[in-house]
Amino acid sequence: MFSSSVQPGLVSLFSSTGSDPLSLFSSKADTSLQSDSFICLLHDATSQPAPSPPRSMITANDPDEDDAHAPTSPNYALDQTVLHIQSPTVKTTYILCPPAHLNGAIRGRGGGDLGLKHPWIHFQVRNMGREWAFEVGIVDQSGREGILRCSTFQKRPRLKLTNPPLLHLPLSFPTASSRPLTSWSAISLNLPSFLPHFSSASLAHTDDDDEADGPATARQLQGAQLQVPSGTYSHVSYVKVYATCRLRRIWFSEGGPQQRLPWEFQLYAAENP
Repeated sequence: MFSSSVQPGLVSLFSSTGSDPLSLFSSKADTSLQSDSFICLLHDATSQPAPSPPRSMITANDPDEDDAHAPTSPNYALDQTVLHIQSPTVKTTYILCPPAHLNGAIRGRGGGDLGLKHPWIHFQVRNMGREWAFEVGIVDQSGREGILRCSTFQKRPRLKLTNPPLLHLPLSFPTASSRPLTSWSAISLNLPSFLPHFSSASLAHTDDDDEADGPATARQLQGAQLQVPSGTYSHVSYVKVYATCRLRRIWFSEGGPQQRLPWEFQLYAAENP
């Protein structure tokens, strides 16, 4: 998708305030749950415009929050348009870049690769108090792909011996007891640093649903005959964001969280009336 393009040091893949925010994405919602599973743009502080019936919007939910840090507080939300992604079934509702089929190519293969070579990816996301996950396809210089999945429901790191291999990592938001200034977070990942973990026998399991088998042995890892990514990082093949969350921006950069960003990348809080 972008592999043959000149890539600046900072690339915004998604912005909820753009003229066509999902122009580079395909989206999917669970059609069997029409009232609970949908994707829409709205104002974060007011949750307007409300979705059309029969869709019913959830509100942020954190049982540990006190009144002083309630998600309905104006300063807790943004005075900006954001993307709302919700569903009780995480894996059935998501946005995906590149789109599921790009120029006839299947996502993550050949012409379907995203092709961005930046080592850092960043998400501006709001914790809605529900399960949430995202995935990034990571490719090494030999063209071997691995999937990095981060989720709030994963308890410990696991490497699933699928094709391509899946590295599933736990993710947590700041708790209400830490008194965060906002329910929004910026998540930054250094993608090359995850490549060695795709070769970790201690994380690998031959059956992700049966933990009694314990970690895979080195022989099992070799016997799986997987094309495990390792060595030098090349590029990102795809980005996938699941329910349930609110999303402001996704971008790639050459620098980490300390890199200076343009003003439009900042988060702007709603003011008290």
